[in-house]
Amino acid sequence: MLKKFYPSDYVNSSYIIDYEELFKQGYRGILFDVDNTLVQHGAKADDRVKELIKRLKKIGFQVCLISNNKEERVKTFNDEVQVKYIFNARKPFLKGYQEAMNTIGTNKENTIFIGDQIFTDVYGANRAGLKTILVKPIHPKEEIQIVLKRYLEKIVLFFYMKTKE
Repeated sequence: MLKKFYPSDYVNSSYIIDYEELFKQGYRGILFDVDNTLVQHGAKADDRVKELIKRLKKIGFQVCLISNNKEERVKTFNDEVQVKYIFNARKPFLKGYQEAMNTIGTNKENTIFIGDQIFTDVYGANRAGLKTILVKPIHPKEEIQIVLKRYLEKIVLFFYMKTKE
């Protein structure tokens, strides 16, 4: 039952993923959550994000931000990185993921989703048939509804980690 919430991979940070290897494996699109995946919640794009996106584009990836935030938040962040984006994606519903893939011209076989939340990011991307990479949240300060979900995520991660032993 919990397997539908398991990511394909679980890593410490978006910034340590071997993107070159993923490209060699045939992946061509990356969908990123923004808050606590690329930057601290509510933060602007910093130099680290800009360098990562520049690197991904150089490798050959199509990149799209997919966020449940309002357009103002996502657009302001995107002004610094200049990729495609989907705001108010309503994750974990499928529409946002499908719209993001359509926007960058990829499909479920060659697209990866990277995010920090199990019940929105990973669950929705799994339902959409994507490879999912769960990253540890960048910063512990979060909205109360996310803090509450983190307790449930710990249970899922406990059982997920047992499958990796």
